[in-house]
Amino acid sequence: MTTEVPGFLSEEECRVVVQLAQLKGLMESRTTAPGRGPEESSHPLLSFSTEEVFSLLDLNQDGLLQKQEIVSHSRSRDGTWLNPDNLRHILSGLEARPTGLLTLDDFRHVYDQSQRPGQQRSGKPRSHFKQRNKHTRLHQGPGSHHVLQTLRNRLISLTRLPSSLVELSEPLQVIRYEHGDFGDAHHDSGASRSETTCAHSRLAGNSSALTEVSCRYLTVLFYLSSVEEGGETTFPVADNRTYEEQALVQDGVDLTDTQQTCVRGNMRIKPAAGTALLWYNHLSDGRGWMGELDEYSLHGDCPVSRGMKWTANSWVNVDPDHQQQARYQRLVAQRHRAKSGMEEHYQPLSHSDLLHQDL
Repeated sequence: MTTEVPGFLSEEECRVVVQLAQLKGLMESRTTAPGRGPEESSHPLLSFSTEEVFSLLDLNQDGLLQKQEIVSHSRSRDGTWLNPDNLRHILSGLEARPTGLLTLDDFRHVYDQSQRPGQQRSGKPRSHFKQRNKHTRLHQGPGSHHVLQTLRNRLISLTRLPSSLVELSEPLQVIRYEHGDFGDAHHDSGASRSETTCAHSRLAGNSSALTEVSCRYLTVLFYLSSVEEGGETTFPVADNRTYEEQALVQDGVDLTDTQQTCVRGNMRIKPAAGTALLWYNHLSDGRGWMGELDEYSLHGDCPVSRGMKWTANSWVNVDPDHQQQARYQRLVAQRHRAKSGMEEHYQPLSHSDLLHQDL
C-alpha cells in the first residue's frame, strides 16, 4: 500500500525546506476536509421555511425547480444557508423525476428528507475533520530555490509519471506540528462524482458541477525531521480485508479520531528525517489512468507527544477524465506561451501519456 524511501532527502535539504517555510510564514490550519472547499459550509438551514428555500432557488419564479437553477445557486458561493449535501440530495430528487422538474410538493418531500438528523446513522464516523498545525505552500517552478526544484525532479523519477503532470500539480505544502498537534484520518483526494469537478483543472472544468474537489492521484509525504515521541502517520484500515465506513466506529470509538485512537491504527509509521512515504489515493481504471478512490488510503497524524514534527506533502493532481486533463494542460501551455512569448514550458498531455503503462 505504501512505499517508504529512507534518505530521499539529505539532512541539509530538510533544513533548507524548513527554513524556506519559516521565511514564507506559517498559517494556522483550517479544520475542513481536503475534498471540501471553504464555501462548503455545514450550517443548517435554520432560518428559512421549506417554502422560502424553494422560492430562493426558483430563480425565474415559475413555480418549478430546474437543474440549472439549483446548480446556479451552488456555484454562487454567496451564502451558507444551503450546504453541498443538501444540494446533492435535492439534485438527486430532481433527476429522479421523469419531468426533470420539482414542484413545491415534490420539493417538500425531497428537502425534508435532506434535513432529517436521522440520516447520520449511529455507527458512522463523524464527518467533521479536525486538525491542529501550522502550514505554508512553496512554489517549485522556475525561479524557485534549487533544492525545491531538485526535490520535484526527484519526485518525477520516483513516480515515473509524465513530468507535465507533476509540474502542473499543487505547490509543496510544508507543515509544522508542535506538542499536541495532530490531524484526523482523512483521504487526500475526493471521490469523483457526476456533480463534481477537479479543483486543479477547473480552467477546463464542468461549469455546471455542484462543487470542486481535490483530485490527487498520489501523495508523497516527506519527513523533514524526526520526532522524539508521537507524531506517527497512521493508516487505520490498511490491510483490512474489506472496507466499510461503519467499521470505523468500534466499541463506540471513532477510528478517524487520531487524538483518541492512534494506537489502534493498522499501520503506523514513525517520522524519520529524510524519509519519503509514497501511496496512491486512487486505484487504476484498468487502462493506465486514474480510477476510483482507494478507501484504504485513509490516513492521519498522531498527536506529537514530545519534540516537533516537520513534514511536506507533494500531491500529483490528475483529473479522472483523461480528455479533460489533456484539455487543461493545453490551456495552461497556451496561456504560458501567450504570457511569455516563448516556447511552451508545459508540454500538453499526449494520448500516449498514461499514469502507468503496465496497468
